[in-house]
Amino acid sequence: MTLSVIMTTYNSPEWLEKVLWGYSCQTEQPLEVIVADDGSGPETAQLIERLRHETGLDIRHIWQKDDGFRKCRILNKAILSARGEYLVFTDGDCIPRADFLAVHKHRAERGYFLSGSYFKLPMQTSEIISRDDILSGRCFDFKWLCENGLTTRRKTLKLRATPRWAPLLNRLTPTACNLKGSNASVWKEDCLKVNGFDERMAWGGLDREFGVRLENAGIKPRHVRFDAICIHLDHPRGYADPKIVARNKALRLRVAKERIIETPQGIRQLTESGYFPQ
Repeated sequence: MTLSVIMTTYNSPEWLEKVLWGYSCQTEQPLEVIVADDGSGPETAQLIERLRHETGLDIRHIWQKDDGFRKCRILNKAILSARGEYLVFTDGDCIPRADFLAVHKHRAERGYFLSGSYFKLPMQTSEIISRDDILSGRCFDFKWLCENGLTTRRKTLKLRATPRWAPLLNRLTPTACNLKGSNASVWKEDCLKVNGFDERMAWGGLDREFGVRLENAGIKPRHVRFDAICIHLDHPRGYADPKIVARNKALRLRVAKERIIETPQGIRQLTESGYFPQ
């Protein structure tokens, strides 16, 4: 089974560099890392070119012109372009622990999608983390994080759960197993079955709606909340709009109620309009 990592980004090359270093030291190396870029400037392209050589990763840069928040469209382009059988979705601000991809591969099973979470860091800690901290794994050590600006004590089991306890915690967690685009994995054929992400949706619940349609198609969710670990680097969210979030929620609830499987504005419509995978 081959893994394609799909990560989204937009004008955050400093954070993207840290994330790509995280994928360079995975115990299970991916077939490719696809950077799904929703219109970043030239700094991001230059970073990717440099890191191709420095990390040895097969990094593919799928870019589209900046025309507002079009994350769903760039995700659909990335899905079409992916060469792997199994797609691991994440964001360009989430650094994976060294066993992140190994967990997703080990837990993958036909008829299921996997959904994890992330451990959110404050800005001070996000800025401190260096390449060496990532390659050594220090930045996933709770004590090290506390020594470098972390003040929260909430939800620390995500970092501290051992391989023995993680499966039990995944079963016992009261958190709903909704698909989270920062940490999820899906068979490519299942992504195509539901016609990908709904391009009518802007920021706010677009990944969760995708998961609802997967479930409507008979693909069951499974937690990797306590074993597929990544840390989330802080950043502002100037694109958040409560009205859009409310509209997206209404659409998701209708999709759930009516058991809709395929979005009417997804991958197939993208290819019918003349798009060809890079």
